[in-house]
Amino acid sequence: MKKITVAVIAILFLILGVKLKDSFSVNIGPKNINTPVAIQGSPSQNKSDLETKESNGGPVSVAVTPKGLEKGLSVWDFDITLNTHSEELNEDLVAISELVDGQGKSYKPISWEGAPPGGHHRQGILKFNPISPKPKSLELNIKNAGGIPERRFKWDL
Repeated sequence: MKKITVAVIAILFLILGVKLKDSFSVNIGPKNINTPVAIQGSPSQNKSDLETKESNGGPVSVAVTPKGLEKGLSVWDFDITLNTHSEELNEDLVAISELVDGQGKSYKPISWEGAPPGGHHRQGILKFNPISPKPKSLELNIKNAGGIPERRFKWDL
């Protein structure tokens, strides 16, 4: 009788285990093989995600990434990071920056939203009014950052 009781309890645990496993399982088998998966940052999702450009000349490194250059936006954003270990980053980025379109016309930024002047690490968003019609290329120029007369960051759109 004891062996039958142990066998019945073992079978009940086995059934209970299978039921619990089914309720917590994730369907990743062949049934879902044709389910589309969105890949973040894929070119078809957001065409304005352009690559980060860097300038490491002199004691200051500068990295720039365009963000949100789609048609219809009220502002174009450029994510800017400045780093150094030897001097204070006191530049007024609105005063020393310009955006140049493929025809050579220059545009001044409308604002800087980020770390204030000073320190060794600054990050923020340099904002511009959008250019219409959208140019085929853009160049962001930053003058006199870290003793370099001009840093140029160019993208083909």
